[in-house]
Amino acid sequence: MPSPPCFVPADAPALPLHPIDTARFPAWREAQPPHWQAWLDAHAFRGEPGSALVLPGVDGTPAAAVAGIGDPQDPASLGHLPLLLPPLAFRLVEGGPLALPADRALLGWGLGAYRFDRYLKTAKPTATLAVDAAAQAEALAVLEASCLVRDLVNTPTEHMGPDELEAEVRALATAHGAGFRCVRGTDLLAQNFPAIHAVGRASHREPRLIELTHGDAALPHLVLVGKGVCFDTGGLDLKPADGMRHMKKDMGGAAHAIALARLVLERALPVRLSLLVPAVENALGPDAYRPGEVIATRPGLAVEIDNTDAEGRVILGDALAYAAEQKPALLMDFATLTGAARIALGPDLPALFANRDALAQAYLEAGTAERDPLWRMPLWRPYLSYLKSGIADLANAGGSRMAGCVTAALYLERFVPEAQDWTHVDVYSWNDADRPGRPAGGEAQGLRAAWGFLKRRFAA
Repeated sequence: MPSPPCFVPADAPALPLHPIDTARFPAWREAQPPHWQAWLDAHAFRGEPGSALVLPGVDGTPAAAVAGIGDPQDPASLGHLPLLLPPLAFRLVEGGPLALPADRALLGWGLGAYRFDRYLKTAKPTATLAVDAAAQAEALAVLEASCLVRDLVNTPTEHMGPDELEAEVRALATAHGAGFRCVRGTDLLAQNFPAIHAVGRASHREPRLIELTHGDAALPHLVLVGKGVCFDTGGLDLKPADGMRHMKKDMGGAAHAIALARLVLERALPVRLSLLVPAVENALGPDAYRPGEVIATRPGLAVEIDNTDAEGRVILGDALAYAAEQKPALLMDFATLTGAARIALGPDLPALFANRDALAQAYLEAGTAERDPLWRMPLWRPYLSYLKSGIADLANAGGSRMAGCVTAALYLERFVPEAQDWTHVDVYSWNDADRPGRPAGGEAQGLRAAWGFLKRRFAA
């Protein structure tokens, strides 16, 4: 059975569940038995999105349920049901006035049932949904990948540091017969990843670059890069307490890249895959990298450290440069990179940057189709002046508070050759509060969009 365990086999005993919306509700109500009509009226049920009602049999026991649905293509439309309905088994009624795609229904139900229970064992039991797991294998894979992102981000740093991220990628490689290597500690200097080493050198857990490779060299090469800052104190430019509280989530980009790589491998997308995760803790210590230092980078650019809390872009620069050396067909990175993206777009919309209009358009279209939206932000190159350094090729930040997510993306672009197709997603990876289908804590944002985009680009 998939995880979370909120499904039963398609042939299991289950109560009918009628999906409905407000427009179709009056006609549907008129077609129901009189005692159901009276029950619906007594509860003032009108089919509003996010509503649900159990319908009684003549003996008073539950006989069915009706659920108010908004956009039937949006998995979130079903996110309220696993916890709102009683912990019984249900089966979506087919052929009713409102048709729900089976894959979207499965995904929405699973996302709504998700709870992070590694430490807390008192979760409320959920209603279950009858599904045909074999027929919905891809939807289950997408659900499991989405829950993987949530699990990785929700896990505290004591149990999700660079060692654990390495183990996660190693296990994925083992499961799929992929190549694996990890460059750690001072070996980063020997193998020319000096910026990754600089950011992570103060931690008792060694910084590293984790790499998975898989696939025939004749296939198009796809490289996924994810920011793996397992905890971000801000370094010597220390974050305030409220800004540091949830910094276990600063490896959310790595979580997205790992989950997307898992989908590529499980669904056998015809590509040659590379996954790169620079994994560090941005820690305090005698050897912490300092404001004003000039650090080396893999392509030879000298970077002045204006702010040690702008560390994600520093480690990504080395990883992107290494990826670009391989001249892949497509290079994609994911990062919880800037608070500025959240100020601009809020917590739900990841910021998409791309150096090709066609890439951006295809990505956005996939997000719309999957109901997993992103918003394109500009690579406005005149803003590179905000990263000007008087003693190095560029600074990792600057004195201006303007266009922070744009300047961060421009910094990354300096490590990507102009001829290289590249996308960058600045993602929050977090829900600040509980909402139906979106529990507070770690969140997969733009993952379904990225998978839909890759399928359209590379599927045979």
